[in-house]
Amino acid sequence: MSILKKINTKAETDKNSGFGTNSNNYGGRFVNKDGSPNIEKRGMHLLRRISWYHTMIDMPTWKFMFILFSFYISINFIFAIVYYAIGIEHLDGIVASQSEWAKFGQAYFFSAQTFTTVGYGHISPTGFLTSSLSAAEALIGLLSFAIATGLFFGRFSRPTAFLKFSHNALISPYKEDKALMIRLVPFKNTNFTDAEAKITLGISIEENGVMTNKFYSLELELNRINALTLSWTLVHPITEKSPLYKFTKEDFASTHGEILVFIKTFDDMYSNTVAARTSYTFKEVLYGAKFDPMYNRSKDNTKTVLHLDKLNSYQSINFE
Repeated sequence: MSILKKINTKAETDKNSGFGTNSNNYGGRFVNKDGSPNIEKRGMHLLRRISWYHTMIDMPTWKFMFILFSFYISINFIFAIVYYAIGIEHLDGIVASQSEWAKFGQAYFFSAQTFTTVGYGHISPTGFLTSSLSAAEALIGLLSFAIATGLFFGRFSRPTAFLKFSHNALISPYKEDKALMIRLVPFKNTNFTDAEAKITLGISIEENGVMTNKFYSLELELNRINALTLSWTLVHPITEKSPLYKFTKEDFASTHGEILVFIKTFDDMYSNTVAARTSYTFKEVLYGAKFDPMYNRSKDNTKTVLHLDKLNSYQSINFE
């Protein structure tokens, strides 16, 4: 039986998904596991199609710090070369009897002092060219530190949804039948309220000889909760209204499909709405499994203990 015939005819397609319907124009998944769009933009110059501010704000911390230190070392090296080319004799305080490498090192550290506007006073510029260069370097240093400070503030103050999703989506027992289940949890000391969830199913099927992307909004048991303090398992009951109603374990293994998850919640700390998203390909859907509990009462019966390391913990079961 073709996948088109297994799609529940009672399920209505979602025309507001934001993704195209022509399957031949798509490569890979719609959304990456980390929630970023699986898109590579071309046809415009790199400097025009990339926001460097967003890039610096979003990159990993180690890479951000590496770029800052590399810029600091490189720009001082460039200025040291210029100082050396103008003439070391125009830097008052450098001993003329030193080796050339020692003189260059002194010029480099003078550049670092000028760039940071520290100015210890051991070395000072003499002459118009050297004085003009040090004045320009001090201005560049002030502007550079202002930009770096803004980037640091932007990285620390950016509203971020500190949510983690389970590695896999599960097809689990639910009441008299089964359901699609996805688990998420807040993993930092944040307070989330008014959390909303939406799940969209994207599936590639052959329709009239043409591969087409079809999208369906999956109805959830609960699509909104007042407080997100513990784990939240998103449950889509696979009823007669679900597009997955006739799907078997073999269908999930052989069909090109993707489950898109969108979360929106209010963070009390930021006093702002934050969002998170992820996706699961059908290969990341485990058929016949259920999540293990993530929390329990403490030994003194005064608190609830949330075990973050059990986010992906599950047990395999047999539906038959």
